[in-house]
Amino acid sequence: MTSRIASVTGRQLWDSRGRPTVEAEVLLQSGAVGRAIAPAGASRGAHEAIDLRDGGTAFGGFGVNRAVAGIGSEIAHALAGMDAGDQAAIDAALCALDNTTNKARLGANAIVAVSMAVLHAAAAHAREPLWRYLAKSAKVRIPLPEIQIFGGGAHAGRRTDVQDFMVMCPKAGSFRRALEITGDVYRAAGRLMEAKGPLSGVADEGGWWPNFASNEDALDTLTKAIEASGHRPGEEVFISLDIAANELGDAGGYELALDEGRLSGEAMAARIVEWAQRYPILSIEDPAGQDDWTTMAAVTAEIGDRVQIIGDDVLVTNAARVERAAEAEVCNAALIKVNQVGTVTEARAALDAAAARGWGTIVSARSGESEDVTIAHLATGWDAGQLKVGSFTRSERMAKWNEMLRIEEAVGPDAEFAGFSAFAGAIGRVAA
Repeated sequence: MTSRIASVTGRQLWDSRGRPTVEAEVLLQSGAVGRAIAPAGASRGAHEAIDLRDGGTAFGGFGVNRAVAGIGSEIAHALAGMDAGDQAAIDAALCALDNTTNKARLGANAIVAVSMAVLHAAAAHAREPLWRYLAKSAKVRIPLPEIQIFGGGAHAGRRTDVQDFMVMCPKAGSFRRALEITGDVYRAAGRLMEAKGPLSGVADEGGWWPNFASNEDALDTLTKAIEASGHRPGEEVFISLDIAANELGDAGGYELALDEGRLSGEAMAARIVEWAQRYPILSIEDPAGQDDWTTMAAVTAEIGDRVQIIGDDVLVTNAARVERAAEAEVCNAALIKVNQVGTVTEARAALDAAAARGWGTIVSARSGESEDVTIAHLATGWDAGQLKVGSFTRSERMAKWNEMLRIEEAVGPDAEFAGFSAFAGAIGRVAA
């Protein structure tokens, strides 16, 4: 039997925030099956693909009946008989069928679920794990994890201005060891929060949800947590920040509620640079708003030789925007979120565009997630070098970390942990 598509089915499932989401199931004529679940973001860029939601009062307006119906009718009809092994053709057909610039008609949630499900079905037909199917014969690295310890911003009721306070362990030597070290830091941070008093549970992505007096208080506490865990900050464990500055303002100014208030773009850049000088920070995501390329370029020019500056909302996993940002020297790394652009092929194009420029690349989850582990395979099979999933708790996060442990084991004794090689040239050399 062939790898041609026999049927495509959509269904409503639930994500980690208790909101409806879309699962697609693709059956091939060979009997191989692929399934994938669409994630959803809370902090979303204006230039990214749009989910199709039902609106109204049911499920708070987040229903996906229309998106699911579109899979069962239009999408299923358009893909019937197509070869699942030709991902580019499948994704081109999905884009042409939707015929909007942002996947608004059929919904990025429907399209990304189908696109990823086709990929899984093709790998199942080939009788290969997805990461190996993607890598073909190329050698891949085990990605460096970026793991949240404190959650803030839109993921935690804006208890801090900064959205994610994370850690990275590039000297760990293996994915397994990186998780072990992170577990030490996570537990130490919890003990510090419990002793200090401002602990308020966990945020959307599983990180501690504390009340801090300032953004610097959070950075101080995270540094102390690394020390209390028995590991050395700036040597064994580094800090990574997702500022998500788009949620704080744009070129007209930024509001830091925990600090002194409104900052100009120039002052915002200075603040970010100051943090990078005072704390063991190795990576910073979105230090400026999605259209404030001047401020982001200023941060990159000042510290980009020793700190990874990641574009998320500014790039939205779009290859053309990556090329524009590279010409403008706006950042030196790209966050890759498949649902942000809508299809596997388009996400791979953005990753390739970034890698061609010598940038770091990070395959990332969203704040609304599920048990779907596709991104662990994408990060490995595409040799992205880095994987960002969320924190070290909650099953929708741990499912992906645990899948990476299985992948590392499957690669075997020759598995190469990306470590510092995950970063753009000079950064890895300086840090190492």
